Amino acid sequence: MDELNTKEINEEEMINQAFQELLDDYLHTKHRKRVEIITKAFNFANQAHKGIKRRSGEPYIMHPIAVAKIVCNEIGLGSTSICSALLHDVVEDTDYTVEDIENIFGPKIAQIVDGLTKISGGIFGDHASAQAENFKKLLLTMNDDIRVILIKIADRLHNMRTLGSMLPNKQYKIAGETLYIYAPLANRLGLYKIKTELEDLSFKYEHPEEYAEIEAKLSETAAERDKLFNDFTTPIHTQLDKMGLKYRIIARVKSVYSIWNKMQTKHVPFEEIYDLLAVRIIFDPHDPEEELNDCFDIYVTISKIYKPHPDRLRDWVSHPKANGYQALHVTLMAANGQWIEVQIRSERMNEVAEQGFAAHWKYKEGGGSEDEGELDKWLKTIKEILDDPQPDAIDFLDTIKLNLFASEIFVFTPKGDLKTMPQNSTALDFAFSLHTDIGSHCIGAKVNHRLVPLSHKLQSGDQVEILTSKSQRVQPQWELFATTASARAKIAAILRKERKANQKLGEEMLNDFLQKEEIALSPAICIEKLRKMHNFHTPDELLVAIGDKSLVLGDAEKNELKEKRPGTWKRYLSFPFGGGSKEKTEEESKNAGQPQEKEKIDTQEVIKLTEEDLQTKYTMADCCHPIPGDDVLGYTDENGQIIIHKRQCPVAAKLKSSYGNRIIATVWDTHKQLSFLVYIYIKGIDDVGILNDITQVISRQLNVNIRKLNIETDDGIFEGKIQLWVHDVNDVKTICNNLKKNKKIQVATRVEG
Repeated sequence: MDELNTKEINEEEMINQAFQELLDDYLHTKHRKRVEIITKAFNFANQAHKGIKRRSGEPYIMHPIAVAKIVCNEIGLGSTSICSALLHDVVEDTDYTVEDIENIFGPKIAQIVDGLTKISGGIFGDHASAQAENFKKLLLTMNDDIRVILIKIADRLHNMRTLGSMLPNKQYKIAGETLYIYAPLANRLGLYKIKTELEDLSFKYEHPEEYAEIEAKLSETAAERDKLFNDFTTPIHTQLDKMGLKYRIIARVKSVYSIWNKMQTKHVPFEEIYDLLAVRIIFDPHDPEEELNDCFDIYVTISKIYKPHPDRLRDWVSHPKANGYQALHVTLMAANGQWIEVQIRSERMNEVAEQGFAAHWKYKEGGGSEDEGELDKWLKTIKEILDDPQPDAIDFLDTIKLNLFASEIFVFTPKGDLKTMPQNSTALDFAFSLHTDIGSHCIGAKVNHRLVPLSHKLQSGDQVEILTSKSQRVQPQWELFATTASARAKIAAILRKERKANQKLGEEMLNDFLQKEEIALSPAICIEKLRKMHNFHTPDELLVAIGDKSLVLGDAEKNELKEKRPGTWKRYLSFPFGGGSKEKTEEESKNAGQPQEKEKIDTQEVIKLTEEDLQTKYTMADCCHPIPGDDVLGYTDENGQIIIHKRQCPVAAKLKSSYGNRIIATVWDTHKQLSFLVYIYIKGIDDVGILNDITQVISRQLNVNIRKLNIETDDGIFEGKIQLWVHDVNDVKTICNNLKKNKKIQVATRVEG
């Protein structure tokens, strides 16, 4: 009994100490000091969660305190948000209601807690049908109060920091969801530091070996980087001191996840990532009005010391990014011949970059508010998409995601007005961004006074004039070359509207035809007969085709419908007529709503992939072709079949964030009995006999079977792909390493198909 009491006392001390740290942090901020209401929220939450433990074994209240600390220190919000963070799980996990919160803490905190309760349980609940709805709720709450999403991001960050105590399949679901949605959201809201940590933590749980490998290489090269940083910044210090500025210079090392990402996309090893180090100059301006001039003065000063790269000056000072980010980026040639990026920003710009502009401007209690145009514009885009949502959960997430991670370009209207567009925007996207009417009647564009098609990709600095015609209508293929979420949503909405109108018209035209030709069969039977005759998938497709006149009813149809076929009428009795727009196949409609799992899979266990099972029980995903040794996971489809995906496969990323409850942790237990097809990409310096060298290494030395070899040379450089049979990842590593021993082969790496 004494032992139990001691444990309770220790826990109480731990809780009180954690809360005291939160209060101390809050008292060091610029917010007005509303300690009383924060203490009241803590006492209320502490009482409500009393006796409840987290999976890690610590008292539950430690989680809300940790979230409140992140909200206070890392996002920079005030007392309303801190109270909401402390109370965020009370309504969901205890008997208290939103009304109780409102009575005790007032409507504002209650509204935020209500928003957080609506989107609890990760963004997604346990059923496929709930996913898009939950994500819509999440984004709609942003319109009411952006603090909801900021606290939700803080909640996810703490969950990621403590993910180690979760079951493996839950880790994949949460990590996948984080990478797919939360990290881009954090990035879009300007929370760069949090975005980087979310990416790194997700990567750590999905690919532990690669994470450890890159981390080890970073620490091995740390001393070398420190020396480079000191050598590079010493002359800069001397010059900046002469300017009389108050400043600091810090080193920024590329994150593990972005290093890995670059290794994957560029097919290069760690040793060939040359931008690991960036330098940040953060200064206090002489006068707030002179902030912009100071940035350029520093740039001029340092470019006298080191040669700047002519194409790599990024001016985010005059044109801030859509998430509020401001800085001047310049790339300089260091004395050792290495390019180093230098980011120049004021203390104010740095705070916005670290804590996000939404928090910094919009809700600094007691503080003023500045131009919120970009944030409001983004929220408006999201609202437009929400007003016309896609029917399928994953499509919906993809549409939103299109605009989350987009980098910006700046384009000009013919009158010289500046517009910010996502990177890769086309002339068509620009037309729709001006107005839906301009977009839907757009026939082409002039970019820098030169005529271009609607699919033309815009570059920063382009001047764009849109050409329209009253007779132009939205074309189905437009969906393929619109890249922004809002343009796609508008095109889809117009096409759906037209489709519905054509379907209704088709219905009327068919009825007129049946009456005119005096066909006695019921409309439902006629539709089914004509559908089969013209090979349409659904009755709706047939009616649309009649309505838009791509199918003209004539003698052939009359003969088909007048032909007597006794005994067939029973089959058509229950067939519905018309029945709204069905854009999904029957299979999709059957599976819409909740997942129809035929057999319950115990997702608590970790399944072992043996040779025998791979041939009988499981299916290897065609999208990513996993082989033994890859980091993989299992996904249970609607038929109870388990499909094995690589964890970083884009399809798996969607499945983790949209059907997380069907993800199964998997490990390999294979013994080099089965062979798997892989592709290896090679590149190097062309030379006589290089082909012979490659085949020697693979076939003779390693006794591996080549299935296909395709190599092209151009100006003394060769590149190509080899398709071959291997047993596992180790075989691939051995082959690549042995190929790279040949000095003429620069790159040898596994790629997808």
